[in-house]
Amino acid sequence: MSNFVKSIFLLSLFLAGLWSCQPKTRQPETLEPGTLEPGTTLVVPAFIPDSAYAFVKAQCDFGPRVPGTPSHAACAEYLENTLKRYTPHVQVQSFRSRAFDGIVLNGKNIIASFQPDKRARLMLCAHWDSRPFADHDPDPAKRNQPVMGANDGASGVGVLLEVARLLSTHEPGISVDIIFFDLEDYGPPHDDQTEGKNEHWGLGSQHWSRNPHEYNYRPRYVILLDMVGATDARFLLEGFSMHFAPDKVKKVWDIAHRMGYQEYFPNQRGGFINDDHYFINEIARIPAINIIHLDANSSNGSFFEYWHTTEDTMDKIDSRTLGVVGDVVIQTIFMEK
Repeated sequence: MSNFVKSIFLLSLFLAGLWSCQPKTRQPETLEPGTLEPGTTLVVPAFIPDSAYAFVKAQCDFGPRVPGTPSHAACAEYLENTLKRYTPHVQVQSFRSRAFDGIVLNGKNIIASFQPDKRARLMLCAHWDSRPFADHDPDPAKRNQPVMGANDGASGVGVLLEVARLLSTHEPGISVDIIFFDLEDYGPPHDDQTEGKNEHWGLGSQHWSRNPHEYNYRPRYVILLDMVGATDARFLLEGFSMHFAPDKVKKVWDIAHRMGYQEYFPNQRGGFINDDHYFINEIARIPAINIIHLDANSSNGSFFEYWHTTEDTMDKIDSRTLGVVGDVVIQTIFMEK
């Protein structure tokens, strides 16, 4: 190869080495000049990836969080008690909802608020239940087994629990509400003729969208986290997010790019995903966006490779990815005035 090409190659190896040697815990950051009012500096608390990872593992230690099981009940208690360590403003929105198969399920949306007296508000959310059957497992014999949901569910909750921990000691300029939705993943099996009907999914977010936890609740916008823990995840520009709230997508992706996370947050369009944010947009009429791992090369549709399989387990979770998403979320919170 030419000396020029060789130099570029060596430089890329050097930079890659620097990246791989970066510590997992990051120091508080200051945002680049020009993003704030003159004379001000934004100090953001350091998001700890290993702490988020521990929160993901704590959920999986209960086993699959399938509605109606002891694991589901135990995890609900854990989430409520954990949030109460970080804020006194915690409530559980209990509800009942009929599933695709006619079964009436008992659900719990778990809600924590930080500085709720402030008028300006931001809402963050994820779903905490896991799927009752692994209908996309490559092994047909396993398709009736429950899904652990380390990435599909627990990863987003783990990131937001670490955000909650940080908000307990660092006050941003706005109020923040964190909501863990239940009954998101109790939709029909892949081969069921009703599979495509939107109303069978996101039962917890549908209930909350019709019955917000506060009267006339109007946050500036909502960020949903879903499947945010896999190695080398790519968070594409999800279709409904771009349809309902393109300016909010741009805001968050611009922050990610300024932080050097272009590889994780490319300016590349993804598909339209029927997820909790869809119902928040459609029913509650609150602009909501979805940070979700989408992979056009996946053998499992456009999702994370182990989506809705028995292999969605803790060994698929990468603390670096959790850290990237957490960095972007906490930076977004503290940029809001």
